[in-house]
Amino acid sequence: MPNLEHPAYPAADLLHLEGLVPCRESQVSTLLSIFGERQQFSFPSIFIYGHTSSGKTYVMKTLLTTLQLPHVFVNCVEYFTSRLLLEEILIQLQSCPSGTEQTSPVHCDTLSDFVRLFKQALATQELQDQTVYIVLDRAEQLREMEANILPAFLRLQELTDRNVTVILLSEIVWELFRPNIGCFEPFTMYFPDYSIGHLQKILSQNHPPEYSADFYAAYINILLGVFYMVCRDLKELRHLAALNFAKYCEPVVRGEANERDTRKLWKNIEPHLKKAMQTVYLREISSSQWERLQHDDGEPGQLKGLSAHTHVELPYYSKFLLIAAYLASYNPVRTDKRFFLKHHGKIRKTNFMKKHEKTSNHLLGPKPFPLDRLLAILYSIVDNRVAPTANIFSQITSLVTLQLLSMVGQNDQLDGPRYKCTVSLDFIRAIAR
Repeated sequence: MPNLEHPAYPAADLLHLEGLVPCRESQVSTLLSIFGERQQFSFPSIFIYGHTSSGKTYVMKTLLTTLQLPHVFVNCVEYFTSRLLLEEILIQLQSCPSGTEQTSPVHCDTLSDFVRLFKQALATQELQDQTVYIVLDRAEQLREMEANILPAFLRLQELTDRNVTVILLSEIVWELFRPNIGCFEPFTMYFPDYSIGHLQKILSQNHPPEYSADFYAAYINILLGVFYMVCRDLKELRHLAALNFAKYCEPVVRGEANERDTRKLWKNIEPHLKKAMQTVYLREISSSQWERLQHDDGEPGQLKGLSAHTHVELPYYSKFLLIAAYLASYNPVRTDKRFFLKHHGKIRKTNFMKKHEKTSNHLLGPKPFPLDRLLAILYSIVDNRVAPTANIFSQITSLVTLQLLSMVGQNDQLDGPRYKCTVSLDFIRAIAR
């Protein structure tokens, strides 16, 4: 039984639309209820928000195109000034019913000009008897334009006295949009993130025709088992699935296994998925380079990208500061005298035994430390004498900005700031070399 039903649209179109927007049927059904029939006045403005890759842009484009509703779709990042944005809307509106490209230039300097030209465009294209939808993608860019642009779009139906609905798509919440002077409140709608079941269903639809759907679904299940905890972006997961599928199929192609030998296929793909974990989101190498690396059975160390060379860009004393911060975070205060002083005295055997009986500090995580302890360790590990100048303190601030250190507590503490080291042991080893 179809999930999408509406008396104003053909059942065949709704069924086709349902197949194009998997796992977003409830959102599409809500939008159809708000839109109503073609000639009915819809809500003046709709604000749709959700995290990146949650289907906002795709669903709106597919919905408006499949049902052949007159619409204008503009990305606010491309048209970053109010003049460019208003002119692009008018240009697309002139070619709205026919779908042909409009070559005649449109000049629109002010909002009053836009309202006048908008009315003329609707009259010329005979769109008075149906709702026109203006979709503004990446709408958070409107906050950088003139103060009257956002309130005008929210009540464009009232300003033009025409049947028009403005749809804003954004990744941030409406509370960060609302002007201090107040404005017309849009209908707010949230697109939640895809769950792991949704991602499994969506990604499994892209299976190659030469392999069965169950075989590709098993591959997607393995891929999500590895990457779901670190990556929920549908675009990145689709890219990873396409990039690593050839390696997953190798035992089947060579005749060493069949499509049901899940264990053998997993053992073949596991080391390559671990290598792919190093480049999630970074795209340090191109797809062709990655395929060549897989073909040559390269080691993870061959990935010479940002994650392997971050420490090279740090200044000289910042490296020592980071090493000192790591030592301060993972070594107890009572061990400083033994580690950093030449004449520290004898080590009592009881203390030595207690040290080994306790849990490893790497399992307990980093501990906060005060600024004076960080500087004391720094002075002991640097060979030459370091003066506590403003340069040293500014480099500490830079490490906090880069999130290599994190500040614990507030800046106005009476006993001075406290920090934590947030980098891993491998990172510190790379710096220490």
